[in-house]
Amino acid sequence: MRASALRVMRALEGRGFEAYLVGGAVRDLLLGKKPEDYDLVTTAPPESVQKIAALQGWPALETGRAFGVLTVLVQGRPLEVATARTEWYGRDSHRPAGVRFSASIDADLARRDFTINAMAMDLGGRITDPFGGQRDLAAGQIRAVGNAAERFKEDALRPFRAVRFAAQLGFELDEQLLRAIPGALYRIDGLAVERVRAELEKILLAPQARRGFELLVYTGLADASCRYRAGGSEKKVPILPELKRLRGLPQNPRYHRFDVLKHTLLAVEAAPFEPTLRWAALLHDVAKGLPGVRGRNKHGGLTDRGHDRVGAEIAAGILSRLRLPASLRKRVIWLVRNHMVALPAKRATLIRWLKRRSRSFGNQAELQEAVQQLFALRRADLAAGIIDPAWQKVREVEQMLKQIFEELPFYVAELEISGGEVAQKLGGGPQVGKFLADLLDRVIAGRLPNRREFLQTALERRVRRLGLK
Repeated sequence: MRASALRVMRALEGRGFEAYLVGGAVRDLLLGKKPEDYDLVTTAPPESVQKIAALQGWPALETGRAFGVLTVLVQGRPLEVATARTEWYGRDSHRPAGVRFSASIDADLARRDFTINAMAMDLGGRITDPFGGQRDLAAGQIRAVGNAAERFKEDALRPFRAVRFAAQLGFELDEQLLRAIPGALYRIDGLAVERVRAELEKILLAPQARRGFELLVYTGLADASCRYRAGGSEKKVPILPELKRLRGLPQNPRYHRFDVLKHTLLAVEAAPFEPTLRWAALLHDVAKGLPGVRGRNKHGGLTDRGHDRVGAEIAAGILSRLRLPASLRKRVIWLVRNHMVALPAKRATLIRWLKRRSRSFGNQAELQEAVQQLFALRRADLAAGIIDPAWQKVREVEQMLKQIFEELPFYVAELEISGGEVAQKLGGGPQVGKFLADLLDRVIAGRLPNRREFLQTALERRVRRLGLK
């Protein structure tokens, strides 16, 4: 257990109160994992927690005072300390309508969502487990505390959490819990899009993301809507209804082993654990099968011409309505738009390919990162059931790209001569930019090395041609 948690528990128990490590931290410790967060529950009321913390010299921030939750800073490290409580729910789809403090750890555990999160551990390492959480951990099962339908009615985010834990832990959803999700969908429209998006991203980054998104589609969660509040009004926000259409959607068996949804989710799991690439993998084929995209080739086989272009437009709408950051949206859209671009096999052609794409980015680092991400997406796409993926060609082009980026600049800022030096010789004005652009073109074309002495010589020649001193 983390030292800061032990110190706070000892301080609370030293004043006659009970203190426990609870929730996800207990679950992770029992699974042999290092917890990300250590949350404590105590029978001490919030004002007593504050006093005890003050005596130890620990600041206590009122991060959730209405719910009996304080954040205690032990040597600068935050630790959430909550007073044991019961709670009741009202119209809000996520937050309790009220709480009542309790002197019973069992009562506090009874208000939690799933049995694997409803366990507590005391200072001696003894486990309080009134709902069989240890048994469900051993069985690899997500089961509700009490009646699943009631738990979901209380908090509409819980179905998403259930799916997330299934994707993160590789567990199965209990049959009662699985059956209860469709009946809770009506409550989801009261959830803020930011909360839903946070759960979607955790599923997207989970080791078994495919399992998670299959459950989202199967249970109807992907088809549900949440809300976005702006300017005093609320807007209904579809979550991911586009995925349902991909389930069972066939592809040309000459090139693909799986339907579009299975291929998509395999690509997600094959992509690195990074939000930009996982969103791009999830959305890269989202336009397949649509009218105007789905067609037949001259052999009668299925095709989806232009799905990259149309998919980029659809991805832009999805990412915008889910309120993802603008920088991530821009990059994902670019990746979806370019994921079908043919890979040039010759160096000269690849250089021209890079030069065209450099116009979409502000500097060499951005261009290089985007191209590396594009190839990571391409590898994930090929690994997801593509027949004859031509790995050797991909490796050869990637090696060529690495060499090109080491040798060539694609922006004037990367030239070994500055605009100030050019202005000193040519004077100010647009001719400075034009000359630098000309230098860059010559360097990219291989007619001039990007070395200071060669660039200065080229500048001196321009000066002489113009008759300047």
